[in-house]
Amino acid sequence: MTSEITLFVNPTAGRGRGAHAAQPAARALRDAGYSVRTVLGADAEDALRRAREAVGEGTGALVAVGGDGLVSLALQAVAGTDTPLGVIAVGTGNDFARALGLPVRAPAQAARLAADALKSGLIREVDLGRVGERWFGTVLASGFDSRVNDRGNRMRLPAGRMKYDLAMIAELAAFRPVPYRLTLDDGTEREIEATLVAVGNGTSYGGGMRICADAALDDGLFDITVVGDCSRTTLLKVFPRVYRGTHLSHPKVTVHRAARVTLAAPDTTGYADGEPLGPLPLTAVCVPAAVRVLAPDPAERPGPGR
Repeated sequence: MTSEITLFVNPTAGRGRGAHAAQPAARALRDAGYSVRTVLGADAEDALRRAREAVGEGTGALVAVGGDGLVSLALQAVAGTDTPLGVIAVGTGNDFARALGLPVRAPAQAARLAADALKSGLIREVDLGRVGERWFGTVLASGFDSRVNDRGNRMRLPAGRMKYDLAMIAELAAFRPVPYRLTLDDGTEREIEATLVAVGNGTSYGGGMRICADAALDDGLFDITVVGDCSRTTLLKVFPRVYRGTHLSHPKVTVHRAARVTLAAPDTTGYADGEPLGPLPLTAVCVPAAVRVLAPDPAERPGPGR
């Protein structure tokens, strides 16, 4: 393996944290004996093109410095290749890093972990979801949560997370359950009224909302969380439990496990890793061991007090 590592940087991630994080990350990688080149892009399309070029030229690893949006771009470049992916999580959500057990907003520490994994050859293979040609690592969201995203993306002000808080309030006021048709592995169709349906390769979205709390990145299956037809009052009671993952025990919540799922619902957009995929219907497939990541295996993570 080449000793050159490519830093794939989003300088605007986390309100500028991406630019600041690149320097300590690069320093830690160089201290570990690697040469480092940095890839930026004028826009997402240009950044992805440059990342794919680095992978095609045989870089030793692609290390994404940013948030889940940049990680999503990086996945498009490395999925299905032998090039391992490192994650220096400095964005707003950082859900893929959380699922991998990697440090958040600690760029030097995350870079040292990536270097150690490369040196030791302990590179973990994890699953990815795929919709058409698009890969995703965390959650495909649809329903109430995707409508909040839709509304937030249309709002020019305020900036940051406050925009989506206001969008959530507005969507609650207009809230109606959605008629869904779910088709799982065996081809059986389920017609349901649902508040939302989330297809989880990873456990969380939105910066730690554990909507698919029991999902595993290496079991070859999605966890599909369905929040059924519930009132605004019930939704307001259930929603805070998502951060702890305890919503899964609520009688309005059901979980299916499948390697393939088709979601159909009227006037509903699908979002994966926080990025719009387009309107439903969409079919997602779980691809086992689709990407190699510079992250500790869960069995090898230190326990409490170690």
